[in-house]
Amino acid sequence: MKQMSRKRKSALLQNLVRDKILKTFPHLKKKDVLTASTGQNGPDIILSKVGQKLVGCNFELKNQQKIKTIYEWYRQASKGNHSLTPVVVF
Repeated sequence: MKQMSRKRKSALLQNLVRDKILKTFPHLKKKDVLTASTGQNGPDIILSKVGQKLVGCNFELKNQQKIKTIYEWYRQASKGNHSLTPVVVF
């Protein structure tokens, strides 16, 4: 798979999760729920302080069919803000 195809596939999942969060929490604004750039360290969905309090999750998103590295993905989601619940979406 070409690099551009991977980035597009990753962005599709990020946008889908962002939209679901905004739909679930209608009082959040678009600036409260942002998507990370490809290759950026940290969570894949960047939440504002208000978003962190309401959603309470740290998201790691993987748009692939293989799940043999799911424990590594969970470790990635567990890094950073320890007050948030780690969540892996694949």
